Amino acid sequence: MTGMSDTSSKSVELHKKFQGKLEVNSRIPVKNRADLSVVYTPGVAEPSRVIAQDPKQSFDLTWRGRTVAVVSDGSAVLGLGNIGPEAALPVMEGKSILLKEFGGVDAIPLVINTQDTEEIIRFVRQVAPSFAGINLEDIAAPRCFEVENALQDLGIPVFHDDQHGTAVAVTAALQSAAKVVSKDFTDLKVTILGAGAAGIATAKMLLGIECDSETCTKQSSSDMQVADVILVDSKGIISTDRDDLNSHKSVIARYSNVDGLTGSAEDALRGRDVVIGVSGPNTISPEMVKSMADNAIVFAMANPTPEIMPDVAREAGAAVVATGRSDFANQINNVLVFPGIFRAVIDGRLDRITLEDKQAAVKALADMVTNPGPENIIPDPFTPGLAETVAKAILQNRQSAS
Repeated sequence: MTGMSDTSSKSVELHKKFQGKLEVNSRIPVKNRADLSVVYTPGVAEPSRVIAQDPKQSFDLTWRGRTVAVVSDGSAVLGLGNIGPEAALPVMEGKSILLKEFGGVDAIPLVINTQDTEEIIRFVRQVAPSFAGINLEDIAAPRCFEVENALQDLGIPVFHDDQHGTAVAVTAALQSAAKVVSKDFTDLKVTILGAGAAGIATAKMLLGIECDSETCTKQSSSDMQVADVILVDSKGIISTDRDDLNSHKSVIARYSNVDGLTGSAEDALRGRDVVIGVSGPNTISPEMVKSMADNAIVFAMANPTPEIMPDVAREAGAAVVATGRSDFANQINNVLVFPGIFRAVIDGRLDRITLEDKQAAVKALADMVTNPGPENIIPDPFTPGLAETVAKAILQNRQSAS
């Protein structure tokens, strides 16, 4: 363990001491033969008969109605990359704990030994009868888009948190940050560095685009949309002039970059109000921040090393800075989002998560920051009732729309 930080060393020790982080407990005591006859044979046959006649009764008579699966192929784990299913399991256990601790949602980690898109889709379809929802986690792009899109007909929500959890948290923080710098959210010109799952999903949310497996539509309401988004990948600005884009980037090209800019990341930041980094360490220089509009907003979210350190960004002229780290102000973290999303799934027995659901979550999170400041644009993950507030907002929005 030479060279490991105290936190890393302690984490390994705890994982070994407890042999992981999860266990199974019975909700019904089994102390005698009478108990045994009810929880198992012969009594258990009757719940099975009821469910056989109406499979939806499985939500009420089994753990299905309160349990989700956290599914990963281990292909894009944290900042570690494609480390495989076994190595992904500690992270999926952790995600399951967060769902329980923050949202009161039971969750089971399922890491699978395939990175074939069709096999992942088939696996999720096969295990779906056991769960109320599926949280896809740490699956590399573009596979993650293809898997999620193919499973929207499953009858339970399939939600890729690396995409949508990030997009919701970023959008909520950006709404608060706009207030801090006295700019209208709908006037913001945004550049996103990184065109993986998080970058593309954030671009879609900021542009008000919702896509299924075949088509994309842009919502008519504009109060949740920024003025423009430029997305930048490893080859530069994404535009309709490029002929090397996959289908997911091509969608963004049609709806973004209204001025048709081409060039590098440096070109993409010049004169912009906001830069959102979901790329890699040290990819934003002080000169790039200096070239942005006055009162620039910088979200540098690469972990553990952000695109630019907060103090450096502020010295270069950024008015509001956020990262994904807990040791700096304004931590933008998916834990603000997914426990509330899946709490709504359980409480409302939802069959899918829509753009409107995600926008309701954005508004709920932003509204929780009643007096935003340069170092206070997003709620703390330990804010009491946070997940319940997000879930309630989603379900109330559903009721209002019906």
